[in-house]
Amino acid sequence: MTTPPAPIIDEGGLCRLRLLIGYDGTDFSGWATQPGRRTVCETVEQTLSTVLRAPVRLTVAGRTDAGVHATGQVAHCDVPVVSLQTRSIGGDPARLVRRLAKMLPDDVRVKQIEIVAAEFDARFSALARTYEYRLTDAPWGAEPVFARNTADWTRPLDVEAMNAASAELVGLHDFAAFCRHREGATTIRELQRFSWRRDGAVLVGTVVADAFCWSMVRSLVGAVASVGDGRRTVEWCAALLAERSRSAQVPVAQARGLHLVGVAYPPPEQWAARNERTRDTRDRSDLGCVAD
Repeated sequence: MTTPPAPIIDEGGLCRLRLLIGYDGTDFSGWATQPGRRTVCETVEQTLSTVLRAPVRLTVAGRTDAGVHATGQVAHCDVPVVSLQTRSIGGDPARLVRRLAKMLPDDVRVKQIEIVAAEFDARFSALARTYEYRLTDAPWGAEPVFARNTADWTRPLDVEAMNAASAELVGLHDFAAFCRHREGATTIRELQRFSWRRDGAVLVGTVVADAFCWSMVRSLVGAVASVGDGRRTVEWCAALLAERSRSAQVPVAQARGLHLVGVAYPPPEQWAARNERTRDTRDRSDLGCVAD
């Protein structure tokens, strides 16, 4: 039998848990709790609170919008150590996973739970988030069995043109043209990878960045798909980086095609330093010499 790890306990008798979560976002109003709406956060928090018999509040790596899916969402919470010492859990987080599987609805699952040091922060410790976007240009639309997680595009798409447009956007830029406004939030992000591959009638885009602002991924997809269907040029897409506010020219792709598939973190000894660096809000001076 595997011995469960010794809890890392703070002065208040709490320990920090890291959760790996997957969900079908179709019937959720996004991650964040909203009064009167079904959300992923509230569903998981309520179930965890019931099992642990203590209030649970989750901090998440990336708040997904309504209809967006995840296979690699990460969250953390602080819970009383005594809550893990019940007969059914016995201090082993793996048992908690099995308990939750019996109580959560079919469209959300906590797939892994582990005890981590208090320096771990699901949001601020992250180095990068990876999304995939599934898009079909088949004239009949998405295959019915994949209709909940594959968006459709009404015109044929040239994957080479999409990759050319995507390459122009990679790097540290102000992505204001692609982001919905959120008071006090920076739109400067480092887009580390943006590429496409075709699998029959389905195109799969991979988008990796240190972080994303509101609606950024779906707007990136909409912009390069407009290039892929011939209505826009690669040069038009690249020129959007010069915009200082949300561009009305950029279509927002459907939520159902978007999936959060992974969040990357540094080794534990670097968590605290990463937290401090992430909390430093970027401004346009981070881009070097920029002509406004």
